[in-house]
Amino acid sequence: QVQLKDSGGGSVQAGGSLRLSCAASGDTVDKYSMGWFRQTPGKEREGVALIHRMGATTYADSVQGRFTISVDNDANTLYLQMHALRPEDTAMYYCAAGVCVSDFSYWGQGTQVTVSS
Repeated sequence: QVQLKDSGGGSVQAGGSLRLSCAASGDTVDKYSMGWFRQTPGKEREGVALIHRMGATTYADSVQGRFTISVDNDANTLYLQMHALRPEDTAMYYCAAGVCVSDFSYWGQGTQVTVSS
């Protein structure tokens, strides 16, 4: 089974950019649909961006046009490029993998993103 390790979070000012990475081991990412989720205390976990195993991508309305999800099969790594960050993007971000987008079974440990105004 695949193991995921996410990284790249940090503190930035509004309008800034960050790139999150999710390094996979134990299996290859091209076998999975993958995604980025985020959660803040007291709120439901929110799907941010998904990339289907065949390559199609979907985004939450709140990040459309600002975030880009991608996979580098050679590096066996999932990325989330985030631009024009807003304070409301502040959350713990998690990468996930699954056999399909409705069944994410494998999760990273999370990386914190904090956006100040």
